[in-house]
Amino acid sequence: MDIGFVAGVIPRDRIGAFERILWRTLRGNLYMNQSEIPDPIVDPATNEEIHKNVFVIFAHGKEIIAKIRKISESLGANLHAVDENSELRRDQIHDVNTRLTDVGNVLRNTKNALDAELTQIARSLAAWMIIVKKEKAVYHALNKFSYDQARKTLIAEAWCPTNSLGLIKSTLQDVNDRAGLSVPTIVNQIRTNKTPPTYMKTNKFTQSFQLIVDAYGTSKYQEVNPGLPTIVTFPFFFAVMFGDFGHAMLMTMLAITLILFERKLGKTKLDELSSMAFSGRYIMLMMGIFAMYTGLIYNDIFSKSMDLFQSAWSWPEDFNENETVFAELKGSYRYPFGLDWGWHGTDNNLLFTNSYKMKLSIILGWSHMTYSLCQSFVNARHFKKPIEIWGNFVPGMIFFQSIFGYLVFTIIYKWSVDWNGLGLPAPGLLNMLIFMFLQPGRVDDELYPGQATVQKILLFVALIQVPILLLLKPLYLRWEHNRARALGYRGLNEAAHTSAVDDDDEHQNLISGQRDSMGDGEEGIGMVTQDMGEGEEHHEFEFSEEMIHQVIHTIEFCLNCVSHTASYLRLWALSLAHQQLSSVLWSMTLGNAFLQTSPTLRVIMTVITFYLWFVLTISILCVMEGTSAMLHSLRLHWVEAMSKHFIGDGIPFTPFSFEAILQEDPVD
Repeated sequence: MDIGFVAGVIPRDRIGAFERILWRTLRGNLYMNQSEIPDPIVDPATNEEIHKNVFVIFAHGKEIIAKIRKISESLGANLHAVDENSELRRDQIHDVNTRLTDVGNVLRNTKNALDAELTQIARSLAAWMIIVKKEKAVYHALNKFSYDQARKTLIAEAWCPTNSLGLIKSTLQDVNDRAGLSVPTIVNQIRTNKTPPTYMKTNKFTQSFQLIVDAYGTSKYQEVNPGLPTIVTFPFFFAVMFGDFGHAMLMTMLAITLILFERKLGKTKLDELSSMAFSGRYIMLMMGIFAMYTGLIYNDIFSKSMDLFQSAWSWPEDFNENETVFAELKGSYRYPFGLDWGWHGTDNNLLFTNSYKMKLSIILGWSHMTYSLCQSFVNARHFKKPIEIWGNFVPGMIFFQSIFGYLVFTIIYKWSVDWNGLGLPAPGLLNMLIFMFLQPGRVDDELYPGQATVQKILLFVALIQVPILLLLKPLYLRWEHNRARALGYRGLNEAAHTSAVDDDDEHQNLISGQRDSMGDGEEGIGMVTQDMGEGEEHHEFEFSEEMIHQVIHTIEFCLNCVSHTASYLRLWALSLAHQQLSSVLWSMTLGNAFLQTSPTLRVIMTVITFYLWFVLTISILCVMEGTSAMLHSLRLHWVEAMSKHFIGDGIPFTPFSFEAILQEDPVD
């Protein structure tokens, strides 16, 4: 019998269909054997790994063998010629194995060579990427230069700090000397009416505080920088709300740890939350130190008091159970620092601390806003705008001090008087302030002699400032505008006769000059000494617009004096909330453990509740309450303080810096 065979490989997912088609087409006149190839084979057409099976099919007749070949090829099989002679098959196998070995050696050597080259490239890739980024930044900056065709030079206009001008000149001279250039680089100062960008020189300590101000707005050029006082006021207001010595100590230790390991942490890729804490480590340090101070003032450590000194209060020794006991002062002795620890645990402790912290918040808010108003005076004086002083600052300051400055005076005066020694009840300041507006001249409980007269005078003075604040600046600007316009018309009339004679000649010269400049547009001047063309926009004065603006400013200022002063009461509210949360947490955890009568149970409960107390203290009282106090302190600076003086329409100074460019898109 003439038996032939077909051998080849086919994708494994087609082997079932392949067998069925052959069986039905040839009606069973074949013998087929197939086996799976264990290793996947890479398809040269798609470069994908495919699992295949090897097969061999025996049949008789050339036509059947031809059908098998066509069916195999149609299903994507790869057919291979196998000799019928066993000796030749051995030679073919040996030849194929030899070729496979050679190909494997070539591939292995090629892979080793590629690995060596790529390893060498990987060592230099980061440096190459940095060089490419620097070169790209340099050419991006060069694209902003203007080119002088006549002198074959590049001309650049840029801003730089005045005290850095000498360094720039010396650096350019050094570069010229090293490059061996025969033509020196010329640096010339340009006179311009453009507003320069604002440059605040900072270090790693002051940078984070300056970012607080820059997040609200960029200071105008030569405007008073509120970032400097923020170094003190921001952590202090935080501390007033967060005043607990124990919690502040934990925050301070964390900040010191971040500062000690700042070099190592600066090179580590941190998550978003850790990165925020690391960038604000100096803010956290200042907040912790100030909060430790206020914690000593409040005499509060983890909701407990510290008996650092002897108490000024003495308690009677003989008393009955459930009887109200009153403490008495020990003669002229007073607690030397902070709040007397004798107040802790008393029934009227909350009443006393609430009154103290509420009045303290008003005093702190008044002092902060007064200081901010004084900064508006410094700005107006520096920019030589006397109308801002007499039209906004002076009436605004008088209005504010006549009402809330007087309120602060009454608070301090009330504290300084021994009302018990006089046998009089302490007057209520809230009703006094309300009746000062609703019923001027009415004082139910006098704080001092002649109080009603003083309050009527202050109220009258405050009301007088409202029309001054409303009308003085717009009317002055209108008078100044009319005066300047009249002087301009008079100057034009005086020069009309002399200028009319030369108008024709100047017109002809102007036209010819324009034609020359248009014809020789490729050649320009190599050095610019004055640039007055594209300066600040000068809007035409409109009295109605100025009046509307001043009306809005007056209404906002008068209302904000009330709302902003009340806003500082958040200092008292958050301090009270922090103290009460700390007290409740202690009493429900360690406080319960200490009350256990069984010593064994007390030890077990103490260990268990300590971990619970510590975790809740860190997560709630330190993290959540600390974040809340920080945001409220931020609000007091952005809204209550900076609205009094901050112009904030400046442009940030962004010098060319390789360090800043690499930080924006770091190379791993």
